[in-house]
Amino acid sequence: MKILVAITGASGALYAQRLLDNLDPRQHELHVVQSNYAQQVIAEELPGGLRLPAGVKSHGLKSMNAPFASGSNPPDAMVVIPCTMGTLGRIAHGYSEDVLLRAADVVLKEKKKLILVPRETPLSLIHVKNFELLLLAGATILPANPSYYSGAKTATELADTVVARVLDHLGVPNQLAPRWTEEKE
Repeated sequence: MKILVAITGASGALYAQRLLDNLDPRQHELHVVQSNYAQQVIAEELPGGLRLPAGVKSHGLKSMNAPFASGSNPPDAMVVIPCTMGTLGRIAHGYSEDVLLRAADVVLKEKKKLILVPRETPLSLIHVKNFELLLLAGATILPANPSYYSGAKTATELADTVVARVLDHLGVPNQLAPRWTEEKE
């Protein structure tokens, strides 16, 4: 599977790192693109910087020569993690000024899988209307809402409860977080 991971300037760079840590470049063709502000947030939130696994291809934000910038070569799936509301709104309205936004446009028009992981609260009516547009267009909105029943003891374990759901929606098997169990009799 060809997967594009897009990282924006929303707080939550750990989510992107954990997703990259749990996608195997030997099993999937992995591409990464970062918004301009993503780099500043990563510097603030990931002291060692973003660690890209060997084999992951990184692309410049303004390069429209990336393979996924055309409907003739779309990724199978794109995950925007974390996703700012600004990016989400631009995707919802087809504003494709850079390769990250163009790729999302391509994924939607080619009916591929687009997963957006917004990390924002509270929501305004504008955000909700943008969610609606994207859901109608076929995107999956998967807010960065961790689950607490997992018994997570660290921030990484808590982030993994969200990343596990992203992997589930990509169809990538994982054991990152415990599953909800049936009630005991």
